[in-house]
Amino acid sequence: MATLKLACLLLLLFVAASFLRQTSSYSIRPGSSLSPSASSVSWPSPSRLFRFGFYPQGRMYAVGIWLSGKPNNTITWTASRDGPLVSSNSTIYFAENGTLVLRTETGREMPITKDLIGPATSASMLDTGNFVLYDNSSQVIWQSFDYPTDTILGGQNLSRGVSLVSSKSLFNHSSGRSLLVMQSDGNLVMYPVNSGNKPEDSYWSTATFSGTSTQLHLDGNGTLRLQQKYSGNITKIIANSSYIANRKDLVIHRATLDSDGNFRLYMHRFLNGDPSNLNVSLTWSALESDCNIKGFCGVNSYCNSSKLKDPCNCFPGFDFFDLGSKIRGCYSRSNKEERCEAENLDLSRMILRMDHIRIGGHPYSVLSHSVTECEESCRNDCHCEVALYFNGTCNKFKLPIIYGVMIESDAAMVLVKQLNSGHVPDRPPKSPLPPGVERQRAVILLLAATLGSVTLLCSLAAILTFYIYRSRVHKYRKLSRDSNLGLMKEFTLQSFSYKELYEATGEFKEELGRDSFGGVYYRGSMTILGETKIVAVKKLERVAQEGGDEFRAEMNMTGHTHHRNLVRLLGFCMEGSRKILVYEHMANGSLADLLFNPEARPSWRERVGIALQIARGILYLHEECELQIVHCNIKPQNILMDELWTARISDFSLAKVLMPNQTNKIHKVRGTRGYVAPEVQKNGLLSTKADIYSFGVVLLEIICCRANMEVNVPTPDEVLLATWVTNCYAAGELQKLVSFEYVDMKSLQRMVRVGLLCIQDDPNLRPPIKDVILMLEGIMDIPNPPLPTQSSDVL
Repeated sequence: MATLKLACLLLLLFVAASFLRQTSSYSIRPGSSLSPSASSVSWPSPSRLFRFGFYPQGRMYAVGIWLSGKPNNTITWTASRDGPLVSSNSTIYFAENGTLVLRTETGREMPITKDLIGPATSASMLDTGNFVLYDNSSQVIWQSFDYPTDTILGGQNLSRGVSLVSSKSLFNHSSGRSLLVMQSDGNLVMYPVNSGNKPEDSYWSTATFSGTSTQLHLDGNGTLRLQQKYSGNITKIIANSSYIANRKDLVIHRATLDSDGNFRLYMHRFLNGDPSNLNVSLTWSALESDCNIKGFCGVNSYCNSSKLKDPCNCFPGFDFFDLGSKIRGCYSRSNKEERCEAENLDLSRMILRMDHIRIGGHPYSVLSHSVTECEESCRNDCHCEVALYFNGTCNKFKLPIIYGVMIESDAAMVLVKQLNSGHVPDRPPKSPLPPGVERQRAVILLLAATLGSVTLLCSLAAILTFYIYRSRVHKYRKLSRDSNLGLMKEFTLQSFSYKELYEATGEFKEELGRDSFGGVYYRGSMTILGETKIVAVKKLERVAQEGGDEFRAEMNMTGHTHHRNLVRLLGFCMEGSRKILVYEHMANGSLADLLFNPEARPSWRERVGIALQIARGILYLHEECELQIVHCNIKPQNILMDELWTARISDFSLAKVLMPNQTNKIHKVRGTRGYVAPEVQKNGLLSTKADIYSFGVVLLEIICCRANMEVNVPTPDEVLLATWVTNCYAAGELQKLVSFEYVDMKSLQRMVRVGLLCIQDDPNLRPPIKDVILMLEGIMDIPNPPLPTQSSDVL
């Protein structure tokens, strides 16, 4: 009997030891590493279905999580998906200090687990597909489930303000062109990326408005639902898996915003639990047709909903960018200058009618016309490239054409302008010349040809140089040159009468705020393109020449921009001395209202996101816009928050157009005291680095939730924010800056160092805005900032 008990005890000890060995084999400890050039490329989950590590992308590698399968693995998460790919000599290293970093071939280190709230003592790749880091009390301090890319898995949530962004393709997992947002109003919505997330840009939603605690949840049984974060009460079931599980099968569900822009629910079934015996099936799709996805076929093209395969078509006069990838869109065979010049020469313009097609975007002109009148209006308007005619309304658009779709049941009609290049105006026949005149003409032509050849050889280089120069500066002189064409041709915006705006604002009664240069904002409600909208109407009270110049500059700059982090200009009114601009209304006030109000102060994570949004708006102005624009007045009062709490840059009244790498001499300081760069304040030298300085000041205000100058502070060193931050940074006391909350110190240090780099007195020491974004995201190393000297005349 004793022998039997001893045998049982030994068996239990053996089983326990085996279990501990198995468990410890999946617990990752500091000092562990992975590399494509080594034998250990990934860390598996206990079932070995999920892995974390390096996966190939072309000839390079990315870091992420994938679900094993044949013939291809399924990528479910990617770290720093828009950062540079790395070589096979790179390493993932779990450092002894508790951080997980990617070390490149050149020795550069980039954090994989951003916003870590403390040192990690272990990590695990779980069978749920979640990669987690633990502290010494086994509490989760970071998990990949909190930072989804394009996929959520069973047990994962998509909370308020968090988005899924599609990948570019099945094999390129950087950010693509579609966005799924869990909005603060409880509505789950899909938009094209960079559309501004406006209702007119959405192409699918759950139409639920259940409040700020609503989240998207996918459970382990394949039920995709909206539920309340704290109570778990179900708001809406979006999709259900109909599969009845077999006990021997392993089933994993995932919901992915695919690269085409459709949101789909998939089931991965491993038959009899065998990882090599996989069946993948689609259980639900948000949209039945690709043509329901706005922008599916790219710019200047339309999607034919009656064609299941190859539905993308170019509009007449356009060709595909890439025949192998038609969803990239189309380009025009001629440029705008050629078309306008041809119209000035009175060549024939042909309007082609295309039935059952609708396009999107914002028309610059909306007229009540018959279809014939609409054709004639577009034909005689150089700016009109295409018109949408529907129900007696003529909507005229510039390029690019977006959201084109053909639906047989749609009564809309698109009118596309084309030049009839083969048409030559009739001219009277020439009279024959006398013989003597003909001989003289022949001699003159011979001499002219000889001299012309010599002249051509001598001047060819100069002509080519001039041509290149002219083509480069053409678009930067476009604004001033077009001023001779009249207001309607200069600004492709909707024109309103003073009476319309007077009635829309209730006689200009509800004031929203004022700017520093004579503009007063009023709340209004008006119908634009058939939709009632709340608008912000800016009325310029100062009517002197200076005010008129600022009005024209603001209309010019804002009318040429379109980005999700810029406030959109909807229209204007200019009747005599009355100068008014109509903007989309920003429901949540300014950034200053949030930062400087302790009761409305955003969390640290939200403030980091706001800083990145502002930086992306500046990047668009400096490098991505048709014109290089310097805003000249970046400050919290000019950063407005929309209904989704997205930061939008506003007030372009002081903006300036510059050529690339140009420094311009200005005669009057542009900007608000405290945010103006030293070289602008002292010498009137304006470049894009002036905006970098202003952004640096705003970034420090975002960090500390206080203005750049305050009198009621404990010590004199804290009066000027830049001085206080500099002193705290030099003394290693950054926690003083955010004593009102606990934040991740590495994230705080990163933000402070970027802010101090941006406010350097020497503009050459300030980084370009693209580098600022990479530094804030933790992708680029941040050099130690020289301690700046703040001059009282600048502040």
